[in-house]
Amino acid sequence: MANKMNNLKKFFSGMLIGIVNVTLGAGGGMLTVPLYKKCGFDQKSAQINAVATILPITVISLIIYLLNGNVNLRDTYSYVIFGLPGAILGTFVIKKTSNKLLQSAFALFMIWAGVRMITK
Repeated sequence: MANKMNNLKKFFSGMLIGIVNVTLGAGGGMLTVPLYKKCGFDQKSAQINAVATILPITVISLIIYLLNGNVNLRDTYSYVIFGLPGAILGTFVIKKTSNKLLQSAFALFMIWAGVRMITK
């Protein structure tokens, strides 16, 4: 992939992604996908690489939250247990889905999430 961002932009983008991901609970992906697209990735590659970017950020924040006693593991188990098969299924679905459909679904999800956050 063509690299169209300099190191200073990468630094500030990475910092913003980390802050947003931790403070908003995975909102960093909403920033990461458009960032990768701006760097020349197609929709599918942008979404896949966003997951790879967010994972280590999420793991580090989880460790810090666990050490500070901020996580109730009992309440998270059911989401993790059912989320793992969903993640596996999603990796197969994304392979079969066109970039155009993924882009539309991503945009609609962002709009839906924003409206829901404002109205709830």
